[in-house]
Amino acid sequence: MAETYTVSEITGYIRRLFELDDGLQDVWVEGEVSNMTRASSGHWYFTIKDAEAQLKCAMWRSSAERQSFVPRNGDAVAVHGRVSVYEPRGEYQLYADRLRPRGAGDLYQQFEQLKRALEEEGLFDEERKRPIPVFPHQIGVVTSPEAAAFQDVQNVLRRRFPLVQVILSPTLVQGADAPPMIVAALERLNARTQADVILLVRGGGSIEDLWAFNDERVARAVAASRIPVITGVGHETDFTIVDFVSDLRAPTPSAAAELATPNIEDLRADLFDRDGYLRNLMADHLAGRRGDLSVAQRTLGHLSPVGRIGSLRQRVDDWNARLLSRQREHFSRLRERLESRNAALATANPASILARGYAIVFLSEDGRRLSASEGVRPGTGITVQFHDGDLKARVEDKESHERYKRTLF
Repeated sequence: MAETYTVSEITGYIRRLFELDDGLQDVWVEGEVSNMTRASSGHWYFTIKDAEAQLKCAMWRSSAERQSFVPRNGDAVAVHGRVSVYEPRGEYQLYADRLRPRGAGDLYQQFEQLKRALEEEGLFDEERKRPIPVFPHQIGVVTSPEAAAFQDVQNVLRRRFPLVQVILSPTLVQGADAPPMIVAALERLNARTQADVILLVRGGGSIEDLWAFNDERVARAVAASRIPVITGVGHETDFTIVDFVSDLRAPTPSAAAELATPNIEDLRADLFDRDGYLRNLMADHLAGRRGDLSVAQRTLGHLSPVGRIGSLRQRVDDWNARLLSRQREHFSRLRERLESRNAALATANPASILARGYAIVFLSEDGRRLSASEGVRPGTGITVQFHDGDLKARVEDKESHERYKRTLF
């Protein structure tokens, strides 16, 4: 029984046969473009065909970005690449890395040579490209005043950002005299104006019509400009040397004007949104501060000396009342004590004693009070004090007193 193979083995074997053929690894193929597809990944997928056959092609994004134009269905092109097999589908196809319009001949070769030279020199480097100002005050436009591109630019600028000042630096944009005039127009704007950005624009045309923008002098003038340059040359599928050198490439002149300016309607809407946001922010801030103030007022009310002073005043009043009460009690006790002592004094007063029938006896001679009868001789003069007066007397012998009949004094 003959040896059998899997589909993968046969397809892989066929792919290796293609890749071992040097003639198929470096080939140019001419044909008409059809089924052109630009994937979201940036890769290009298309078919080239003639009257007898067709060949599928794939160009990866890294190669597609370097092409000077984007092919359209029906374009006659020459495609360079290598032929291999796409194994998942079992299809052979051309993996393209370069593309040029068929019949471009010397112009295309000149384009590629200049593109490579300027790229190697670093004029295409992203690091040297300058940012486009967000709010330009002046915009310089390099184009023909009669060109439809200039009218398109003006219409877009009036609609999007009518505040900007437009300065036209006129020039031819086609023909042998165009390159030096474009260079001079760029230099005028750099030397005599304060433009914030330059629009270098021209409408669409054939590769010959756009050739002035593939001129090395124009490319170097764009690179040397102190003012950022936006190019809008031809249509979306047209690429020129100045597109690679400029700070920003736009697919059309109108798109260049859009890229150079903000949309005033967007600005109004943004301003309206910001105004509302600020108002809400301020209202929230004030509400928060009012809440803080209310809390502070309540806290201050708790901590205020007014309340404490009132409390202390009441305490002073209480203390005064207690003091007065204590004073009244004290004075009452003192009054009672005084009355008691007055009573005791009154009781002990000799006059009071005398009023009760008692008497005090003094020696009449010297006024000494007699407290006993001993030692008093008969015949001694005495004074007897009663509560209502004195009585003079003389001491008698106590045994003979009852018999004494005469008046003493």
